Amino acid sequence: MASALNRAARVWGGRGRRGAEWRPGPVVDRFRTEHGASMKQTRLLRLLKLLTLIQGGSRWTPTKLAEACGVKERTIFRDLSDLRATGIPIRFDNSSKEYRVDPDFFLPPVQLTRDEALALSVLCEHVAGSEQIAFTGPAWRAMQKVRAAMPPEVREEVEKLGGALSVRVGASSPPDGYADVFERLQEAVGNRRALVCRYESLSGSGEGEAFDFEPYALFFSVRAWYAVGFHAGRGEVRTLKLSRFTQAKPTERPYEIPKDFSLDVHIGNAWRMIPGEPEYEVEIEFEPSFAETVGDTLWHKTQTVEEHEDGRVTFRCTVAGLDEIVWWVLSMGPHCRVVKPEALASRVRELSEQTAARYRASGSRAGL
Repeated sequence: MASALNRAARVWGGRGRRGAEWRPGPVVDRFRTEHGASMKQTRLLRLLKLLTLIQGGSRWTPTKLAEACGVKERTIFRDLSDLRATGIPIRFDNSSKEYRVDPDFFLPPVQLTRDEALALSVLCEHVAGSEQIAFTGPAWRAMQKVRAAMPPEVREEVEKLGGALSVRVGASSPPDGYADVFERLQEAVGNRRALVCRYESLSGSGEGEAFDFEPYALFFSVRAWYAVGFHAGRGEVRTLKLSRFTQAKPTERPYEIPKDFSLDVHIGNAWRMIPGEPEYEVEIEFEPSFAETVGDTLWHKTQTVEEHEDGRVTFRCTVAGLDEIVWWVLSMGPHCRVVKPEALASRVRELSEQTAARYRASGSRAGL
């Protein structure tokens, strides 16, 4: 953004050195030639001039800005108000009696290699652009700005290669119905202000009682967005699915995120996102037809895979709780066998028998 502003200043007008008089650039000169000297006071040029002067420093007061632009102070105030309305954070510093632009607003230029630009473009186009992950749309809009600032040769190459690359993530929850919850939780984390929430029960029986919630972090995992924070009603840190919030009302009550809080530590050795107790040493044997599927994928950060001469593989990991991994084992069907722990083998056996019984019952009703 800063480089774009500098280029604009060179074309439309700018100052040769700090504190020097603003000088018109070639575009202004051309306008003057084609449309007459009055064009120097067109609103567009004046707004750009104001922004260029303030961004450059040199203690620009309302009086000095009015003199530099050849207008009255009330016109300057109106122009500054309009610039703020576009999102440019111009403020008046009472201590130094000058206007300033937030230094973090104009980002320094980023020089990307072709590979960096291509990877960023593919992720933003295919993941954020199509919202395969909800609420990532702003990343796609940001990428359009980055792309506009790329050198033409890099941009052309990215556009040419980008069509041959694609990213497809697994099915996930659409953003419909809880975008406001996502925004309020984000604001709560940023402002450190608690929320009064209601949450749909897992059984679908309706809303539970209202509770205070102090969010520590938001994260996307597998198919949905989650919030981790202190649940006052439960008296502990909980992981809650955003799409199940039925109310998230801001309050003015401040809270602090514990200094030692870490999302990675909180998740620990959970199979996916919700840790349980106790931790288990898991060992699962897979038949040869599934050896490649299991061995070529990083399923868990603690996993090891042992290959056997007959083509079988043994998968081992350490997990906190069995509630999540049991469904993964079931998804492998008859192609694996839980060696240990017995608690996991028992749950897989029980759920498999329930599933088989349901199909036997439905088959009987169909006359099979």
